Amino acid sequence: MRGSVPESWTAPLRALRRSRGAFRAAGVLASAALLLPLAPGAATATATDRRAPSGALQRAFAAASREYRVPQSVLLGVSYLESRWDAHRGAPSVTGGYGPMHLTDAAHAVAAVPHHSDGREDPRGDGSRPATGPRAVRPSALPPGELPERLRTLEQAARASGLSREALRKDPAANVRGGAALLAAAQKRLGLPLSEDPADWFGAVAGYPRASDSATATAFARDVFGVIRSGQRRTTDAGQRVALPAAPRLPDRTEQVRRLGLHDPADEETECPAAVACESIPAPYEKLQGDNYGNHDLADRPSSQKTEFIVIHDTEGSWETTIKLVKDPAYVSWNYTVRSADGHIAQHVPTKDVAWHAGNWYVNAKSVGIEHEGFLAQPDAWYTEEMYRTSARLVRYLAQELEIPLDRQHVLGHDNVPGTTPESIKGMHTDPGPYWDWAHYFDLMGKPFRPTGGAYAGMVTVLPDYEAHKPAYTGCTGPAKPCAAHGSGAVRLHTQPNEKSPLVKDAGLRPDGSASTIDVNDTGARASTGQQFAVAARKGSWTAIWYLGQMAWFRNPLSQPTAVNAYGSVVTPKEGLAEVPVFGRAYPEKEAYPAGVPVQALAPLPYKLLAGQAYVMGQRLGSEYLWAKTFDPAGHKVVRGKEAYYEIQFGHRVAFVKASDVTVRPSNR
Repeated sequence: MRGSVPESWTAPLRALRRSRGAFRAAGVLASAALLLPLAPGAATATATDRRAPSGALQRAFAAASREYRVPQSVLLGVSYLESRWDAHRGAPSVTGGYGPMHLTDAAHAVAAVPHHSDGREDPRGDGSRPATGPRAVRPSALPPGELPERLRTLEQAARASGLSREALRKDPAANVRGGAALLAAAQKRLGLPLSEDPADWFGAVAGYPRASDSATATAFARDVFGVIRSGQRRTTDAGQRVALPAAPRLPDRTEQVRRLGLHDPADEETECPAAVACESIPAPYEKLQGDNYGNHDLADRPSSQKTEFIVIHDTEGSWETTIKLVKDPAYVSWNYTVRSADGHIAQHVPTKDVAWHAGNWYVNAKSVGIEHEGFLAQPDAWYTEEMYRTSARLVRYLAQELEIPLDRQHVLGHDNVPGTTPESIKGMHTDPGPYWDWAHYFDLMGKPFRPTGGAYAGMVTVLPDYEAHKPAYTGCTGPAKPCAAHGSGAVRLHTQPNEKSPLVKDAGLRPDGSASTIDVNDTGARASTGQQFAVAARKGSWTAIWYLGQMAWFRNPLSQPTAVNAYGSVVTPKEGLAEVPVFGRAYPEKEAYPAGVPVQALAPLPYKLLAGQAYVMGQRLGSEYLWAKTFDPAGHKVVRGKEAYYEIQFGHRVAFVKASDVTVRPSNR
């Protein structure tokens, strides 16, 4: 959505439907010898102190391992899945988790405006029906005494370690000690030895995120042990070099999870991969007053319509708030929600049905929507590695089952979905925003962004170094207020090849002709990781692309490139046409509509694809419109026309052009 500012932090797919309790067994015997010896003491480095020796955090893990007799590989594995060893300058995660060990303290957290509740976008996006309008539902934050245990682990770590809450929040070394104390206390509670063998700690690791069911706990522990088996090495956000050597023969001792006494999940049918914990929390399909009903449409995809897109959202609210909302028949819906702390997934709408989530009815009818617990405008309210990994597994699974290519023309952010009419453009949501790590997300899917062409291939794929690339943004904590410096996957677009030139304009967002801004919610002059554009020119360390009908420049130096060369297909206006219209939906021509189904206007957007310009083609699509205004799906109809469209990367958002208006050619011609 358009990023709200929280006052503080909170908390039939063919034959492959599966039971949420199904998990694969794995493992053989192993040992884990660490590369670095235990240090006699841990160096203390605050979250904001980048002057700390680059090995201080590694020594902190070693010292905590020795103090609490927790294998260092276990500490490193848990921390990697929670934070990738980053300290985030002491800022909390989306669930109020602090430091490398993600110790949670969400007692006073509350989101200001939940996703889809601000009223500036009609999530259904169907002009044939009245807008759903702003939602009055505002679930209040849970009182501190009612917060689930998974949101209160910092206070437990304080008791177990004797360290202050302030130290656990701000000092990475203390935070690691607190996490080690929690694991050691859990091991004793389970009646297991403080063993040097990491395999003996599977149960304690499973209990670390305080999941309420055995499936989620098991999935988390499997992921931690998978990291230990594969090993990891990286430099953290504070410049700390941390290494976890591989222990490839380490087994999963899943029988230990029974000692946690968690309930076994119900044997529910969900559309999720076997490697995640997934439960069913259905969105209600109920008849409301008059002809109104909610909060989605029954359908029969893919028999009725091919699903072409997966849309990535963030919730702008806590898990608890989000689940309350999706269970409200008067609210809207999406297909899945992913929890940040432990990667738990809830499915709300079957993929065969149409959820109301994207603000564009054409996209809704042909997509699956996935919400992620988090906040666009608070980059330091970070997502856990476990959430990224679990979501990536879900997307990869859905892409395979629904035959959706894994690329940025098919896996869209909500901020890449176009408005349907000129009037709707301003209200379109902007999540997950410039701080979502698309490069890492696609790496986890096994589809990394790489060069696919040479210097003269005629296209580029946007690909800045997320952690090193830190463009300035405003609006995270208030209008025009600077956001904290943070990694970003988006590049900024200028009218000339220099930083001082104005940003390019977006005629849809600003019909008055005013310039774009660097506000975190302003998508008018922004290109995002994985998006592909036709090259218009190059000059020194700058590259120009065709963008919203104009030439747009971004800095792309050889020493620190923000894009890589690519090759593919582009569209240009047919010979003799000075310009062609651009659309936010691929609707049929009026002759295709049968009696009883009102003709939907083709309403071009306030942009033009001009002669001499080229835009990267995503896919060819037949024109379709899903007529769905009745509670009984027997009254629904899919209208198909003869007109075909091409999806193009036109600006930050995708758009559609008629195939009859354009020529498709290789990008290098």
